[in-house]
Amino acid sequence: MSAKKPNLILFGIDSLRRDHMSGYGYGRLTTPYIDKLASEGALFEQHFSPSIPTTPAYASMLTGRDVFGTDVVALRHEGPLGGHVKTLAEVLEENGYNTTCVGFTGNPSSRGFQTYLNYESWVPDETTGRTPKAENLNDVAIPELERLASDDKPFFLFLRHMDPHSPYLPPLPFDRMFYGKDEKDPANPSMEPVFGFKPFGDFLKSWIGEDVTDHEYVTAQYDGAVAYMDACMQALFTKLQDMGIEDETLVVITADHGETLYEHDCFFDHHGLYDCTLVVPLIFKFPGRVPAGKRVGSVSVIADIMPTVLSLLGVENGEPYDGQNLVPLMNGETDPAAERTELYITECTWMRKHGWRTPEWKLIVALEPDFHGKPAVELYNLIRDPEENANVAEQEPEVVEFLRGRMLDYIGKREGEVNRTNPIYTNTNWHGQNKQFASSEEAYNSLYIGSIVNARSLQAKDKEKEKEQEKETVGND
Repeated sequence: MSAKKPNLILFGIDSLRRDHMSGYGYGRLTTPYIDKLASEGALFEQHFSPSIPTTPAYASMLTGRDVFGTDVVALRHEGPLGGHVKTLAEVLEENGYNTTCVGFTGNPSSRGFQTYLNYESWVPDETTGRTPKAENLNDVAIPELERLASDDKPFFLFLRHMDPHSPYLPPLPFDRMFYGKDEKDPANPSMEPVFGFKPFGDFLKSWIGEDVTDHEYVTAQYDGAVAYMDACMQALFTKLQDMGIEDETLVVITADHGETLYEHDCFFDHHGLYDCTLVVPLIFKFPGRVPAGKRVGSVSVIADIMPTVLSLLGVENGEPYDGQNLVPLMNGETDPAAERTELYITECTWMRKHGWRTPEWKLIVALEPDFHGKPAVELYNLIRDPEENANVAEQEPEVVEFLRGRMLDYIGKREGEVNRTNPIYTNTNWHGQNKQFASSEEAYNSLYIGSIVNARSLQAKDKEKEKEQEKETVGND
């Protein structure tokens, strides 16, 4: 290994479900190249993103803080990331790193990179009607990787892949890799509730096609998008090898959150505090520093990534983190007293909710009515009902109150530690409507996506900051 500090490539994949990855036991071979990389490093089997969706999840990933520490809880976070935290990019720049962010310009959670590069990750190609997101990313990322590697300084390259994020439009042959039936069978009514859901219906029709009748086809598109992304990621893995810097580069693969497909009425999106959105992959590969072929069964959370990365890179900055260093777990060292068994979970996407998860139970409490008309309180037994289909809140009131008490005690403890109010209580304009919903009907009639272009615009939180970052990008090309 060279004398300079190790490099870092962090794949922060948007909307990747752990249980749709073959390396995590999925029946379809969706991620053979990621699986191979994982066999050469450490894979975490119970990794959670407790505060969804995109903005709070990436804030936690890139600061090592939980939602109380970042004060970021909503997709449409108002204002910048607070100055009370330092991002991973900022810490590494202070330690002599060049830093580049690909595909995450304009979001408050992407603060601190020297260079911002973008690629087309939403709008389909005019000739094929498909979206080659990962190839578009590689077209930008591989030349940037070459530029960074040519410098005497170590580098941090952050790559936000968008293939598992709707619209799922993988190029041929991935579009039919996992589907061989007739997706337009008129006898199949399974897409009727999807297209009939007013807030999302037009958006989903715009890329699925309103003549599609089989929901399994759309899930196959998701799986095809994951497989396509996986194949394209191999080009980056190969480039590392061919450049001769594989042994001096830490590679991390994770996701900001999962995805709901045809579950819980949250069709082909990532809202709902169910495990399909909360449980995500986490893989580290670093020859000589991370043991090969290690699978870790302990619970980890997205805030653990930054302190673990700094430890593996040998960077010490003295900052306290809400996350923990996972290196001891990779090395087989366990501390029962430090094991996580309970998690505080939050959502501020299309619904404002929070909850408490234990190995046996999950409590979900709505802070205002949601647009699905779900009960204000949900309780699931994760042992008997791992898919979370049977709400037993009314049958188990004692469990509800016990878990609510645990949750409120934890909130009080964390509010005292950070000297701020829980952001789930203060982000009342989380939807940009400047009101609090009084009924599910009001929420249903108020929230509407409409088109791919409108959906993409929701990802750009701060237009002025985006313009500034784009200027920086031009200056660093």
